[in-house]
Amino acid sequence: MTRLRITGLFIMVTLFTGACSTSPYRDSAPKGEVNVAGIPDAVPRDEPITRAGNPPKYTVLGRTYYVKQSSDNHVERGIASWYGTKFHGRKTSNGEIYDMYKMTAAHKTLPIPTYVEVTNLKNGRSVVVRVNDRGPFHENRIIDLSYVAAKKLGIAANGTGLVEVRSIDPNNWQAKPNSRYARNYRTASSSVAETRQPATDTGQDAALFIQAGAFASQHNAKQLQKKLNELLPDSSVKLAFAEQDRLYRVRIGPIPSVSEADRVARTISENGYPPPQVVID
Repeated sequence: MTRLRITGLFIMVTLFTGACSTSPYRDSAPKGEVNVAGIPDAVPRDEPITRAGNPPKYTVLGRTYYVKQSSDNHVERGIASWYGTKFHGRKTSNGEIYDMYKMTAAHKTLPIPTYVEVTNLKNGRSVVVRVNDRGPFHENRIIDLSYVAAKKLGIAANGTGLVEVRSIDPNNWQAKPNSRYARNYRTASSSVAETRQPATDTGQDAALFIQAGAFASQHNAKQLQKKLNELLPDSSVKLAFAEQDRLYRVRIGPIPSVSEADRVARTISENGYPPPQVVID
């Protein structure tokens, strides 16, 4: 995975790989056991958007990202990753110093700073983190967590996890300081196709899919389905029709692991199709 840092209008390119990689640029967890139970979540408070780290848009690896003016009602599901010792002590995109023992995160488009609740869709655990960095710039990742945030969620050992990211209104949060935010905050709109409920305390089944396209025409969707069945003979390529937007979605899955999802997405892209997206149902 490649990680890039953005500070002001300058971009510093740094090779970064997950904790499970064999790359010489491997990132890693700190030595020794970390008692994350003693590390509190970030406490949301109303903060102004910083000048550094919030350009209207920026381009990384040929792709342009548009920074959102507001984090209101932001909800998305996808794959989370984390970063640790390799970046510990270095500057984040807004000029702060990255501390892997603090509850922070990197996001590609949310304004800095933004507070979000991140829920592990496999075990129901939730944490609150403060976004103060840009990334991750891996095609199939939506948020990069600090090491302790990932460990509290239970995804540090695997390197990745299936999560829901939900923005926090600090004023609403202050009114309910002891509540599970995802259960009390109702969004008016969502970045996912439909409003979804967060995971319960006991977790829930979260199925991972790669979506290769969405079509108003069933015929066009079936044509792509046929081509992908030939390209991926060992995978299950399905059509999913959604009443709310009347679109036929071409999906591969459910996929058993993030590494397999990465392989499927890479195969699709390398054969001339538009980059697919991760979907979690």
